[in-house]
Amino acid sequence: MIDRVTGTEALPFAVQLKALVEQEARFQPKLCGLRILESAHDNGLRMTAKLRDFEVKDLLSLTRFFGFSAETFSLAVSLLDRFLAVMKIQPKHLSCVGLCCFYIAVKTSEEENVPLASDLIRISQNRFTVSDMMRMEKIILEKLYWKVRAPTALHFLRLFHFHIQEKMDADSKKILNIERLEAQLKACHCSFVFTKIKPSLLALALLAHEVEELHGFESVAVLREAVQDLQQLLAVKDGDLVCARELVGKCLIEYSTTKCSKPNGQRLRWIISGRTARQLKHSYYKIAHLPTIPESAY
Repeated sequence: MIDRVTGTEALPFAVQLKALVEQEARFQPKLCGLRILESAHDNGLRMTAKLRDFEVKDLLSLTRFFGFSAETFSLAVSLLDRFLAVMKIQPKHLSCVGLCCFYIAVKTSEEENVPLASDLIRISQNRFTVSDMMRMEKIILEKLYWKVRAPTALHFLRLFHFHIQEKMDADSKKILNIERLEAQLKACHCSFVFTKIKPSLLALALLAHEVEELHGFESVAVLREAVQDLQQLLAVKDGDLVCARELVGKCLIEYSTTKCSKPNGQRLRWIISGRTARQLKHSYYKIAHLPTIPESAY
């Protein structure tokens, strides 16, 4: 049975927050595994933080291509990070692991328009089979004890935003844009540094950063007070929030520059032209199976 975070939309804010915070720690990626990834050298034989970031950007491209929700992307990243933190995998298996995490997230979050596994493989231009993917999906679910739907930074961000909006007048509500905040969160997901930060703190840091960027508006004082109230409810130290906020700011600056490797939607767009689609369909049956995946944990 796949664990889910039960729907709490109609419950009071304090009850929703308590439920998310209580579950948050149980779904955090293991810090020891993340440190191994962070310290690994890029020699082509070991998983690294850089390879993880590239894979997440590919998942974001897939999310945009299919028009899937932010929930699907955030959940896919959560599954990927949790799995990478408990299992040693070789770089050649990363694309299969990433696509399986994405597929699990799609089937968990999207009620309709779930693509076939074979279509995902072709569109993402991966060189493994559906049976490889199904086998990897089973490994991921077993290693995560079938606990799929975890509290993500997106859950906290939306909850915080809704709570703040309730305290503001109609004109001020337009200042803090949730679509902009969610786009910024997606950029943060593409950076390994945030895997070690609790989702609640990341969401709070995004809000704090955005409020500082809105310093020219009259409602900033109200927003700052709201952020401080959330900080107290979460028992977050000033130093931790400042550090997380600075990391968010640095990430968003890097993401907005041309030097940053942004998700490549064009790579997915051209491959479904008629000619290419026929070539992919023909070549699919020639793809060799992946070698056996060793199930070695940290």
